[in-house]
Amino acid sequence: ALVPAAQRGQPCRGLLWGARCPAQQQEGLGQGRVMRCSPGHGTQAERELGATRGSVQVNGQIGALLELGAGFHPDYTGRENLELAGALYGFSGADLKQKLAEIIEFADIGSYLDEPVKHYSSGMVVRLGFALLAARRPELLITDEVLAVGDESFQKKCVRWIEDYLSSGGTLLLVSHSMYHVQKLCRKALWLQKGRVAGYGDVFDVSQSYLAYHERKTAKEMATTGRASSHLQYRVTSVLFNGVPENSANLSIAQQGELTLEIALHSPDQRAPVVLVGIVRADGTAIYGVTTDVDAIVPAQVQGEHFRISLHYPALPLLPGAYTVRVHALDPEGVRLFDTVTIDFVVRGESREFGLVRLPHQWRP
Repeated sequence: ALVPAAQRGQPCRGLLWGARCPAQQQEGLGQGRVMRCSPGHGTQAERELGATRGSVQVNGQIGALLELGAGFHPDYTGRENLELAGALYGFSGADLKQKLAEIIEFADIGSYLDEPVKHYSSGMVVRLGFALLAARRPELLITDEVLAVGDESFQKKCVRWIEDYLSSGGTLLLVSHSMYHVQKLCRKALWLQKGRVAGYGDVFDVSQSYLAYHERKTAKEMATTGRASSHLQYRVTSVLFNGVPENSANLSIAQQGELTLEIALHSPDQRAPVVLVGIVRADGTAIYGVTTDVDAIVPAQVQGEHFRISLHYPALPLLPGAYTVRVHALDPEGVRLFDTVTIDFVVRGESREFGLVRLPHQWRP
């Protein structure tokens, strides 16, 4: 798992134990977990509320949004469930009445508020639950990827609320597979793998290590099973890197140099595969990717099951360093990935600039 934290420099508020590792929670600190495997990350977050080992010391109010419909009765209306769940969250009748308009406005489910919750979509349930939690503003908020079921506009509203919550001293424990939300909301990260600490530190350093681990794992699995060599699958049969075979050693180009990839493909049904080409830094950080279907380009059929296409970068803007090109073969619909070829290369140069790419710029007095 990955536990990010948006450290705001506030004093320590307590101690949480989970998955055989201690996690200090601090005010203004957003801490999340991205589990290595999809099942179980919600369970892990629930364990933070009731430790199976160790101890939990609580010095403030805790609010949790972990399961769809938790605290809601399916036969009650949304309005009735607000009263029920509000009581569970610690609202008094007067408090809830005072904040009811604010909760209804945040949830934004219209007339459905007076319909039974069993008729709600999963997104509507999340809206109601999060709106109630937002009105409560607990000192520690524990949540997982339950917000992912909401629509785009509501997800953005929730992210804005969480950013304001953190900036005002709130504490967040987030369990998520989303590197975007982890990096956006958090400053530190704790990566848990099989219940043990695999890395802890700056959120970008740890998340990049996490992604690089999965890239190495995927590469190892591909090496074990072998590339898709079956005549029944779409595959990349060869790639020339500036005219040099893909498996050549010490491939390199000069900074701002040209790069041409000549790609040969196999299609079992003689339909043109979709080609995806991506460039990543050596540690797995994604830099750029593009597909033939996005650019409305179709590989040329050479003969029967054989296709070819080339991709040309007239002036690759990468800064000096080690990189990898990944060439993927997908089905003609661009839905399923069948084969991948990776090519390691080095960009040569003496630039003192920072980052990944060089952006054209001008200094003006």
